[in-house]
Amino acid sequence: MTQGEGAFYFLPDTAAEGASLVDAADLGGLKPQLSWQEASSAFLIRDTFDQELRLSGRVLIEVAEQFELLQPDGRVLGQSSAGAGRFVAEFSEGSVKHALSDLSPLRCLLPVGAGEMRRGELALLDDEEKTQARALLWVLEAAEGGRVTIARLQGLRGYDKALTRLRKLVEGLGGAALDDGALYDLLFPGHSAYVAKPEVPMDGQEEAFDAASDIIAAYLPVARANEAGVIADDDTEFLHDYRIALRKIRSVLSLFKGVYAAEQTAELKARFSALMEPTGRLRDLDVYLLEKDAYYAMLPESLHEGLDRMFALFAEERTAAQAGLAKHLRSTGYRKEITALGKIFDKRKALQRGERADLPAYDFACKLIWKRYRKICTIAEAIDDATPDHEVHELRIHCKKLRYLMEFFGPLFPAGPFKKLIKPLKRLQDNLGLFNDYSVQQGSLIDFLRRLEDSGESGNLQVAQSVGALILVLHERQLAERAKVVGSFATFNSAETQMTFRELFHGGKK
Repeated sequence: MTQGEGAFYFLPDTAAEGASLVDAADLGGLKPQLSWQEASSAFLIRDTFDQELRLSGRVLIEVAEQFELLQPDGRVLGQSSAGAGRFVAEFSEGSVKHALSDLSPLRCLLPVGAGEMRRGELALLDDEEKTQARALLWVLEAAEGGRVTIARLQGLRGYDKALTRLRKLVEGLGGAALDDGALYDLLFPGHSAYVAKPEVPMDGQEEAFDAASDIIAAYLPVARANEAGVIADDDTEFLHDYRIALRKIRSVLSLFKGVYAAEQTAELKARFSALMEPTGRLRDLDVYLLEKDAYYAMLPESLHEGLDRMFALFAEERTAAQAGLAKHLRSTGYRKEITALGKIFDKRKALQRGERADLPAYDFACKLIWKRYRKICTIAEAIDDATPDHEVHELRIHCKKLRYLMEFFGPLFPAGPFKKLIKPLKRLQDNLGLFNDYSVQQGSLIDFLRRLEDSGESGNLQVAQSVGALILVLHERQLAERAKVVGSFATFNSAETQMTFRELFHGGKK
C-alpha cells in the first residue's frame, strides 16, 4: 500500500504528543495541532475463528453501535451495528456488510478482544488557522493490557505538499505502516492464530516414524482448538474442522502402514474412532439444515409444507444432539483420553516402532503417493455406465487418501509442479463428493422415513410425500454426477499429469 493519503500507521506510545514540539519551520511554516475527544468508548474487534479478516489485511472494530472496517487501501467504511447478529448475513444493509460479503457465510464473527478507544486528530494549520492536512487518531487500549495508536492520513484538496509534510512528520515520530497481524499481537498478547491445516516441516532426512508422529502431533491441537466452539455452538465449522483433524490423524494411522507396531496401530485407530463416533449425527443434521434452502428449491411449493415439518424435526433433534456432544466434550473421561493421546505423540516414548519406521520420509512418501495414484487410475479407467455405485465410492475414498498424502508430504516436493497436481485432483474430488453426498442423503432420508413410520404421529403422510419426492430428485442428481466422473478423471489424468506424477514420485519411470 502506498503510504500516501488514507494510509494507516502505527505510532509509538505517546508519540502523538511529541508532534506539538516539532518546529513549524520544519513543516513549511505549518503548525502541528493535537486535539483529543474527552470521552473514550468501549470497543470490540471481531473476526472469524480462522481470522479471515486478519489474513486479508482488514480490521473490524465495533464501537458506539457502529462498525468501522479498516481496509488495506486506507479506506474506512462505517455502518450501524445496532441489532447485528454474529453472522455477516445478519447485519443490516450497509457498506460494511457489502465489503464483508467475501467472508465464509458459515463462519460467525467472534470477539478477538475488547477495550477502550479514544479518538483524536493531528492537524497541520496555516497562518490563518486553516487545516491543510490531518491525521485521524485512534488510541486502542485493550483489557488484556495492550495499547496501540493508529493514525490515518487525510489530505485536503489543493494541499498536496501539506500531506507530504504530514506523512514525513508521522514517520519522523516513529510511525510505521499498519500491519493487521501486528495489531492483534500488540493489543492482545498471547492471542494465537488458528491454522486448520498446519504445515509440518520436513526436509526429507527424517524417518517415516518421525514424519507420521509429527503430523499427528500437529493435528491433535487443531482438533482441541475447536472444542470450545463446538461446546458453545458458535458455528457449524467448529465441528467440521474438529472432525477433519481427527480424520486426518486416522488417515495417517491407516496409510502409514508399518511405521508403528501393528497391534498399537489397531489400538490407536480404535481410540481415535471412538473420539469421532459421538460427532456423526450432529454433523449429519448440520449438513441437512445448511442445505435447507437447496432442498426447498428442489421441490414445488405444494410439497414445502412436508419439508417444514421435516426440518422442524431435524432442528429439534439437533438441539438435543448438540447438547449431548457438548456434555461429552466437557466430560472428565473425554478430557483424560484426548490429553493422554496428545502425550503419546508429544513424548513418543510409548510409541512402538514398526518394520518401516526407519525408512526415509521422502522415499516413503514417493511409494505411498505413487501406489495410491496407480490405484486411482486402475479403478477410474474401469468405470462405465454399468459400474456399481460402490466402486465409484471406492474411487472417492482413494482420491481423498491421495489428497491427504500430498498435503502431508507437500514440503518434500517442488511447490510449482505439486500445485498443478492438486488442482485437477480437487476438481475430481468435488465431482465424486457431490455423487457421494447425494447417495448418503438418500440413504439418510430413507432411514428418516422409517423412523417417521415407526413413530405413528399424525401428519406424517404429508412429510413422507415430500421426502419421497426429494429422494427422487437426489437420485437424479446422483446419476448426473456419476455421468461426469469419467470426464473429470480424464481431465485429472491428462498426459501432463501422468508425466508429473512419474517424475515427482516414480523417478520418471513409466
